[in-house]
Amino acid sequence: MNKEIINIINEEEKNLSDIFQKINELCYKNSLEVLNAFHTENVCESDFATSTGYGYNDVGRDKVERIFAKVLKGEEALVRNQIISGSHALTITLFALLRPNDTMLSITGLPYDTLHEVIGIKDNSSSLKAFNINYEQIDLINDDFDYDKIKNYLKKNKVKLIEIQRSKGYSNRKSITIAKLEKVIKLIKEIDNNIIIMVDNCYCELVEDKTPLEVGADIIVGSLIKNLGGGIASSGGYICGKKEYISLVAERLTVPGEGKEIGPSNGFNKMFLMGLYLSPLVVANSLKIAILTSKVLERLGYLVEPKFNDPRADIVQSIIFNNREDLINYCQGIQSASAIDANSIPEPTAMPGYDDEIIMASGSFTQGSSIEISCDGPLRPPYIAYQQGSLTYEYGKIALINALSKIIK
Repeated sequence: MNKEIINIINEEEKNLSDIFQKINELCYKNSLEVLNAFHTENVCESDFATSTGYGYNDVGRDKVERIFAKVLKGEEALVRNQIISGSHALTITLFALLRPNDTMLSITGLPYDTLHEVIGIKDNSSSLKAFNINYEQIDLINDDFDYDKIKNYLKKNKVKLIEIQRSKGYSNRKSITIAKLEKVIKLIKEIDNNIIIMVDNCYCELVEDKTPLEVGADIIVGSLIKNLGGGIASSGGYICGKKEYISLVAERLTVPGEGKEIGPSNGFNKMFLMGLYLSPLVVANSLKIAILTSKVLERLGYLVEPKFNDPRADIVQSIIFNNREDLINYCQGIQSASAIDANSIPEPTAMPGYDDEIIMASGSFTQGSSIEISCDGPLRPPYIAYQQGSLTYEYGKIALINALSKIIK
């Protein structure tokens, strides 16, 4: 490994001790929240028992969902292994809550690429648009909500659901903090308290000391191969919020009239509980690696977002390389320092749901698990790498050293 890079990283690591201590304090708070939820629900070994088939009377599954609801501050939660990704969880929720001729409004601009065919931004005969559900969007301005435009639009138009994507996705904007979220939700509710506010919370869980549900959101959605899965869950997603909406989502996932009462856990109860138990520490490690990456890359002359001392809303660290080669080499460096498939060399390739070629480094135990250690990005200017995760601080540091050694000679 490059000794000069190691020395730079070790120097900057010492300069971050105060910021790291604040993360440790948040980790303690989140750990206490999770443990209290376990104790309130009296988790015991028998809750790990599995169900198959219809999944009737799965006590452990029901307990998992009550625990997630307590941690996320919602009335109810749906936590299922049958949900395969964040995009899948969002799709289920949108189809559950919207009806023909309803209008969905995104106030964070264009959503993830993988939702374009779901919504109908890109033609698909199974999209919301195909069911006569309308879509409108209002772009952010200066990395914040366009409050005036939102206010004017809502006063003139009937909107059923507002979608807010907190994490930046493959864009170069800032992610949405809880403080900004609280401000815009207050504005919306003052105009029309019946609008459903759905928050895409992927990558954001346990990063701040409040959840979106505590500041007025009605329903939040996320994946369990990200933050709350703690690197343990090998599949699954969650939807959490008001009971009336969770009931609709459950009936969309399973069967009308049966909803949450069915759906086998298939041995996932233990993984979900263990993943949630470890998630405060795993998220803390991911944040520390993101901040260390930001500090070191900025010192080396690269543009980064967020900067090391900026408020953070998610675990994603963007590095703006402004050239194709550095993006590719950096991702290949992350892959070669991973535990799984380290001998594989990531190459840009077409991926379902994306218009551009994507390079993706994810040498993870679970395919696509962003929380382990991953780095990816679309092959388009300004060639941004989106780095996420690290189960431990030490593995993340090794990956950073290795990636930098690939681009700095």
